[in-house]
Amino acid sequence: MKNDVNLAADGGVWSAHETEAFGVRIKPLGRQPYEPIWHAMQAFTEARTDATPDELWLLEHEPVYTLGQAGKPEHILGATDIPLVKIDRGGQVTYHGPGQLIAYTLLDLRRRKLGVRELVRKLENSVIDLLADYDIAAYGKVDAPGVYVRMPETGIEAKIAALGLRIRNGCAFHGLSLNVDMDLTPFSGINPCGYAGLQVAQLCDFGVRETPAALAARMAAKILNQIN
Repeated sequence: MKNDVNLAADGGVWSAHETEAFGVRIKPLGRQPYEPIWHAMQAFTEARTDATPDELWLLEHEPVYTLGQAGKPEHILGATDIPLVKIDRGGQVTYHGPGQLIAYTLLDLRRRKLGVRELVRKLENSVIDLLADYDIAAYGKVDAPGVYVRMPETGIEAKIAALGLRIRNGCAFHGLSLNVDMDLTPFSGINPCGYAGLQVAQLCDFGVRETPAALAARMAAKILNQIN
């Protein structure tokens, strides 16, 4: 199934254009601080009914570390000026910042007849499909959610996309982050996703010169292809 998602991205810059495809409202939100968006996801999920359409939010965040509900503080390696927010998704600690594409998937899993593990695989596959458009081989791992690549020249394994979800009343929120073209330095201040020494990659390492805004429509279409 192919879905035509039309998001306006003027020269790779975020716009406020919203669209809908296959019953999913797709909202490009631009660059946002973390906590207001997190609380908005919580409020949306708490208030939704069986008739509420699913939503897909696409954005970038201001610099922030987030620590999952079972996250271990020892994975934060030192003091930093970057704020740390303890949140309600699964997983350990990760970093979000400008140049990273965020896709928050606010989905009614019961209505879509999706299990949590199935949703994780579908989100991973959406990123894998996107990278394949740029001839980048990527893969998921059963024991470590996310999307991984082999670095050019060295062949070292690195994580290019992270996933974290919360399920409430049969509905999912949070989602995935894809490193596009960003400052990766803050990842050195943590054990990314709880793995010491884990390498982190981004699309520009492979010669892809895009912005998160320019990739948003393509990412949305890949997600819709997977969940419909």
